[in-house]
Amino acid sequence: MNTDIMMKIFLMIAVPFAFVVILIPFIKKIAFQINAIDVPRGRHLHSKSTPKLGGLAIFIGFLIGYMFFGTHSVTMNAILIGSFIIVMTGVIDDICELDPKAKFAGQLMAALVITVYGNMLIRDVSAFGLYINFSIFSYPLTIFFILGCINCINLIDGLDGLSGGISSIYYLTIGIIATMQGKLGLDFVLAFVMFGATLGFLVYNFHPATIFAGDSGSMFMGFIISVIALLGFKNVTMTSLIIPLLILAIPILDTLFAILRRLIKKQNIAVGDTYHIHHQLINRNIPQGKAVLIIYIVDMLFAAASIVYVLGDNNLGYLIYGSLSIIVIIFVFKTNVIFDNELKKRIKNKLRKQ
Repeated sequence: MNTDIMMKIFLMIAVPFAFVVILIPFIKKIAFQINAIDVPRGRHLHSKSTPKLGGLAIFIGFLIGYMFFGTHSVTMNAILIGSFIIVMTGVIDDICELDPKAKFAGQLMAALVITVYGNMLIRDVSAFGLYINFSIFSYPLTIFFILGCINCINLIDGLDGLSGGISSIYYLTIGIIATMQGKLGLDFVLAFVMFGATLGFLVYNFHPATIFAGDSGSMFMGFIISVIALLGFKNVTMTSLIIPLLILAIPILDTLFAILRRLIKKQNIAVGDTYHIHHQLINRNIPQGKAVLIIYIVDMLFAAASIVYVLGDNNLGYLIYGSLSIIVIIFVFKTNVIFDNELKKRIKNKLRKQ
């Protein structure tokens, strides 16, 4: 890797990082003035009122990074417009708590800008000797993918530093893979710019956090994750489709577990609860900071497996993925992340009778 690329990567990280670090104290004051405050209640784990507009600082850091390192294009226009819609939807929600339908409408508008105006689509995929062209179904499939990424990060945003840390791991992993492959396009730039902006936010968001990402932050980070993944889907292989999802294994699994858990209990899947992965760790008397670090480590192992797999050692990649899958299965049966204790007893009794 030549010195120019190394210097560019350093600056793409350092510039948005510095701007966000400087900006957040001012954002905190604004949040208190406009009542964008997270007051402890219900299933919340923090004990004092905390400002929620961290996402606005990340977004401004992203814009600064684009101004210094981005290039003008229709694709970038779509990303900027979609980002503005998703951040403004989140900011309004952080201030006055939008109706879920209104919030979903904002997410859908941002996804439509990316697919219809930006023409960024999951068009086709080739794997195992097969080629699948999604044709007109490219639009709903891509929209579903974008909404899924947004809500995965939004749902896992339950501990100090969690959503920002997981997003940072994703951005850095994609940045490393793009650099090692010599693909220095828009996804390369966005990955490192967002890594710098999110790191700047994490300076204030690690436990005990003095500012939260809010929906403006968690939705924006998830939105850019989806955009970076879509940019990488241009080489239509199963690897380019699945690797970004594997890097996001923890938030994706947490979302799937939440849906299954609520369906089994016959609850509304949109209603929050206290059975997420991070809650399971906290319930075992693991302090917040350590719980977040445990999730980071597992997520970094998924990311490391992805890097190893993409860069050529498929067998080692499979070995790490397999080991992590076993850990996930054990975690499911040792905790209440899907089944509560009563349901587990019933399952055991049925198995014994058989």
